[in-house]
Amino acid sequence: MNDEMMVFGGSASPGLTAAICSRLGSGPQWLNSASGVCSQPGKCEVLRFPEGNLFVRIQENVRGRHVYLVQSTGYPANDNFMELLFWIDAFKRASAASVTAIVPYFSYAKGDKKDEPRVSIRARVCADAIEAAGVDRVVTVDLHAPQIQGFFKVPVDDLYAMPVLCEAIGGLGLTHPVVVAPDAGFAKKARQFADRLAAPLAIADKQRLDHGGGMVINGILGDVGGRSAVIVDDFAIDGGTLARVADKLMECGASEVIAAITHGVFTPKCMARLDASPIHRLLVTDTIETTPVKPSAKVQVVSIAPLLAEAIRRIHNRESISVLFASPAGTA
Repeated sequence: MNDEMMVFGGSASPGLTAAICSRLGSGPQWLNSASGVCSQPGKCEVLRFPEGNLFVRIQENVRGRHVYLVQSTGYPANDNFMELLFWIDAFKRASAASVTAIVPYFSYAKGDKKDEPRVSIRARVCADAIEAAGVDRVVTVDLHAPQIQGFFKVPVDDLYAMPVLCEAIGGLGLTHPVVVAPDAGFAKKARQFADRLAAPLAIADKQRLDHGGGMVINGILGDVGGRSAVIVDDFAIDGGTLARVADKLMECGASEVIAAITHGVFTPKCMARLDASPIHRLLVTDTIETTPVKPSAKVQVVSIAPLLAEAIRRIHNRESISVLFASPAGTA
């Protein structure tokens, strides 16, 4: 059997794909340029027609090869998700031995339940579509709702960006850090950050008022006085929660505030809020490259390419990937 590895990048993740391939270091690896046209002649291409349709084409022989496709589903989420499906289908129809979808950011993950009448469980629909396209395995990072793994019948590896972010936080030389969960729902994950950084934990008392993003921060549970507060979360969209929590932390006597998130799902108003907030640095991974805004000077990107490259290497060599899960234990 041909055990050759081939890495392709969708148009949503060209930089991350290049970094992953650089880490893998050897073997044939194909990736797309930022424009969606492959960076090496005759490899693959994505065409966008005037009416909005997408067309993907592989220009290499993948018959019998194990394909690893890197395609995030950030902005524009629907286009990038459809492109993901078309790539999977194209590889299967080209007789690839297997197709592993590396989806650094899984959009629609917040739609994991039917929490009001007559609504769609959007994450389940996405999972069904990815499986129907023919994927053999899915690798993602920090699913907003880990139970989404159960929506799939194929293996799903939900990797954690926490070790990468903690290493970056540790390099900042903070004085007496305290890890802050932006709400009670993220407290369990935030405690893992705190344990890894050997720092205490505080929790923001957030009250959400409506689906439109309205919320108030009633207070901070824990001592943050005179400490460097580190807000941790899985993603930021408009920056409202981060900014409000940061304001409350300063009111409670924190000496400084930074934030560390996995997914930068930034909207235009997010950067203005960040610049106006007491947050002096926002650490974010490169799971999303396509955003409708120019990042603030406060944003510092931390690459998860080493993590994903090691996951690909271990999956391809049929090794356990349990070592990549800091805590709790993940899917191996």
